[in-house]
Amino acid sequence: MARVRELRGASAARADEAGLSRLCDEHAPALMAYVARLIGDRQMAEDVVQETLLRAWNHPDAVSEDAGSPRAWLFTVARNLSMDQFRARRARPREVSGDLIDLSSLATDEDIDLALQSMVVVEALNVLTPEHRAVLVETFYLGRSVAQAAARLGIPEGTVKSRAFYALKALRTALAERGVTS
Repeated sequence: MARVRELRGASAARADEAGLSRLCDEHAPALMAYVARLIGDRQMAEDVVQETLLRAWNHPDAVSEDAGSPRAWLFTVARNLSMDQFRARRARPREVSGDLIDLSSLATDEDIDLALQSMVVVEALNVLTPEHRAVLVETFYLGRSVAQAAARLGIPEGTVKSRAFYALKALRTALAERGVTS
């Protein structure tokens, strides 16, 4: 009698393997595409799909023929696993390798000065009105002509010129307040 149960268990395991194999063949490509779009990282998406299929293996009643199409269940599990991974990554600091980083090779004194100057300029730009800041970004940062900036911002060219004049004046004042002299 025990031998019969053992044989039945073995045939049930083979049936489960065949069912899982069929499940993978039918749904894994679509599941992989969905999770890859959701996560944006193919390797992590493969892990999520593998975990989803493992859960299908552990819950055969959820993906049985009697329960209808298993695709909705698989996609729901994959979405939940993806969200869990996203939350877990946000909850802990980013992992770095154990190698020591030689900071001297990363930045020179000029690079550091340029970064600090950029920070001061950004801080000063944030003091300006949004209209003045937009004109300066369009004309100086993006290098657009007055006509292009006017078209992009939907204002007359004369307004662009006027705003640029007053924006530069306000920017000079803001930079002077921060100790930057010309």
